Amino acid sequence: MGLVANIRRDMRFAKGLRRLLKRIKPIELDSPDLVCDDFEEAVDRFPDNVAVQDDRRTVTYRELDAMANRFGHWAQSRRLKRGDTIALLMLNRAEYLAAWLGFSKVGVATALINTNLSGHALAHCLSISNASQVVTDEDCWKKVDDARGLSGRNLMLWVLGLKDADEADERRGLDKAVRSGSSVRPARSARAGLTNRDTALYIFTSGTTGMPKAAKVTHARARTYLRAFAGATDATDKDVTFNVLPLYHATGGLVGVGPALLNGGRLVLRKRFSATAFWPDVKASGATLFVYIGELCRYLTNCPESPDERSHKLRLAFGNGLRPDVWTDFQKRFAVPDILEFYGSTEGNVSVFNFDGKPGAIGRVPGFLKKQINFRLVRFDIDTEEPVRGADGLCQPAKPGEVGEALGRIGDDIRHAFSGYADKAASEKKILRDVFVRGDRWFRTGDLMRQDNEGYVYFIDRIGDTYRWKGENVSTAEVEQRLADAPGVKEVIAYGVPVPGHEGKAGMVAVVADGRFAIRPFADWVDHELPVYARPAFVRLIKEADTTGTFKYKKTDLVADGFDPDKVDGPLYVRGGKSGYAKLTDAARDAILSGETRL
Repeated sequence: MGLVANIRRDMRFAKGLRRLLKRIKPIELDSPDLVCDDFEEAVDRFPDNVAVQDDRRTVTYRELDAMANRFGHWAQSRRLKRGDTIALLMLNRAEYLAAWLGFSKVGVATALINTNLSGHALAHCLSISNASQVVTDEDCWKKVDDARGLSGRNLMLWVLGLKDADEADERRGLDKAVRSGSSVRPARSARAGLTNRDTALYIFTSGTTGMPKAAKVTHARARTYLRAFAGATDATDKDVTFNVLPLYHATGGLVGVGPALLNGGRLVLRKRFSATAFWPDVKASGATLFVYIGELCRYLTNCPESPDERSHKLRLAFGNGLRPDVWTDFQKRFAVPDILEFYGSTEGNVSVFNFDGKPGAIGRVPGFLKKQINFRLVRFDIDTEEPVRGADGLCQPAKPGEVGEALGRIGDDIRHAFSGYADKAASEKKILRDVFVRGDRWFRTGDLMRQDNEGYVYFIDRIGDTYRWKGENVSTAEVEQRLADAPGVKEVIAYGVPVPGHEGKAGMVAVVADGRFAIRPFADWVDHELPVYARPAFVRLIKEADTTGTFKYKKTDLVADGFDPDKVDGPLYVRGGKSGYAKLTDAARDAILSGETRL
């Protein structure tokens, strides 16, 4: 890249970062100005603009504010007060945003519950939220009703849109109760004493490695998410943001909301993602912005062509997790002018942004802005799953090109604050001490990354997903990327499985077949695309991939099944034979377990 191009790139990055920092600058941890105050400020500026357009209705900023006020007064009528929590579980709709914004007006926190959960997992989330009231809708109330008895808590259930409402003590229709409430803003005294340090929301981890944890999202954190993307996207009141991501997740519920609702723009919500309806809907809505997670982009790229996929008004797609192998195809095929990729975690204090649109990079930390961005990479030991420490006991910075764990310094200001989880023990596990100087504290992201000489940051894997085999580190994310286009493959999930008598873990992949799957062409692709140590030792076929509500693969059950034919339902192969892989029989498995056969 030439000198002039470098200067332009750096100016573009600096301009984007300046917009972002300008919007979050007013946030002070001890200020009484909360997330609902930011929303009310936008309402007062753009009262008659359309705020939200969902599957049911279109509401203006004034109407959305009135709806939020009614939810706030309803919460007060239930004798809920400052510091209490309400659980919210419903599909995307205007009332979702109105509910938690309204509750925040009276000092009540909202636990945003994953709508895909049921049974014990749902009961677990309801229990750790410490809520006494659950607000839900006609689509979700039955699963909540079933899970209440498993939660160990006495929960009152309130349902929006419930027909023939059951007047039993535990479950009541909410429409009339909210509609009859006052539309006047609750007095600020209802939240007096609260500051930006207090909790506005609980957002739950995806639960890919166990039961979900409740991440505390303070008012400062919620405001930072909303304001940062209101600035980073350069959105105005003329922009239309298209959002099909679940509102219970930080990307859908905060990142994808701020560019519209803090700038007077229109937010288009859909109950759920539909690959076939996506482009016609984007075109019809006149959307100029679209918020994504990477897997959503992959699904769209794998779909047959749509006549509307290029006839849209989109100027920017923004989000996280867009894989390098999908990025260029997605942008070129769908004619998306710009992509803003970012990295961040709901509970953490580390965020990086790729304002340059460099394909595959999750962000950039240029040397000239290093002090402005709370991000450091430290060398990491895959075997111990701990950062490497030197003779002085301190951590060692990762060199350019070297894989390390991403950390964020913990401090008492908006850019360094760490709220953690509702569970204090879980929060403590995320804190690393004595990193660069004695007594300092840093947030552990649990993510492995590498940074190049220009400051671009690339995601490698989650700690625990990367494993060692034949003395080499294997990234499951990289294996998945390389094998995604293999013949006969619709989806592929990579993970490591322990094998007696072998150090580290052997690679294994679960494949969802795209029509007919033949093992020989797949084996040839594996040999061509992956180094010897990264080639999966085992392959299993599955009918469908089990994912979270945000499209992350659930690997826990797959790892537990291992390569045991009694546990694996479907074809199972082991590396070897004339075709590259051979069917794994009970006898072959016994030979591996006894050490008779070496992998």
